[in-house]
Amino acid sequence: MNGEFLIDRKSGIAAWKQIADRIARAIDAGEFDATGMVPPETELAEHFGVNRHTVRSAIAALAEGGVLRRVQGRGTLIEKRARLVYPVGRRTRFSEGLGRQAAETDIKLLAEAEETASPLISAALALEAGAPVIRIETLNTADGVPISLATHYFSHARFAGIGGHLAAWHSITRALAEFGIDDYVRLSTEVTARMASASEVAHLALGTTPIVLETLAVNADSAARPIQYSRTLFAADRIALRLDTPGG
Repeated sequence: MNGEFLIDRKSGIAAWKQIADRIARAIDAGEFDATGMVPPETELAEHFGVNRHTVRSAIAALAEGGVLRRVQGRGTLIEKRARLVYPVGRRTRFSEGLGRQAAETDIKLLAEAEETASPLISAALALEAGAPVIRIETLNTADGVPISLATHYFSHARFAGIGGHLAAWHSITRALAEFGIDDYVRLSTEVTARMASASEVAHLALGTTPIVLETLAVNADSAARPIQYSRTLFAADRIALRLDTPGG
C-alpha cells in the first residue's frame, strides 16, 4: 500500500476504523486497480502494525458497506461502483439529471413543517424577516439506492400545501406546477464536502467513510423571483456533481 500510515492511538477513533478509512481511500485512489483485490490480512496487519483481528474488523466493515466482498479461496475483492453523474446547471432536475443512468428514480417526502424563516432563509427567498415558510425534508433514490437527502424551504404565503402535492407526485417540479410554476431556474449553487452526521448516515445508508457533498441552492421562477431554497446532501461515493456552465 502506497505511503506510510501510522495508527493514531490518541485520536479516540478505533484502530480498525482508521484502517478501514485508509483502505477505502487507497481504493478510491486506484492503488489496487491492477489486481482488483486488497492485500491478504497478514500483509495488511504487518503494514499497519496491528494484529489480524483488527484488520479483519476493518475488512468486515468495508464488506458490510459494499466496498469489499470476500470470496472463498480467492481473497477479498473490491466492489467497484460507478458513480452517477448529476449535472448542476441553470435547469437542475433530479430525474432529468440522472437520465438513463438509473432505470427508476424517486423522491420521498420525509417531513413537512411550518416555521419562521431564519435570516438566511429570508434573504435567500427575498422574504420579510421572520416570514412563515414551509420546510420539506426529502430522500431521493436511484434504483432503490439512497442518493441524496434534502431540506427545502418555500414561502408559506405562496406555496401552502406543497408537501401534499410532492407526496402525490413524487416530484418537486410537478408539485410546483400545481402553483402555476411551469418552469424554474437555478440562481446559485454552493458546494462543499464534509463528514455526515449520525442521522444522515442512517438515511443515506453510508458506509465506513461517510463523506457527503453538500449543496446550498436557490431556484427562481420565470420572473426571477426566488421560490425555493434547498440544502442537499449527496452520498459522495455514489454520485459526482458536474457543474454545467452557460455555453459549456
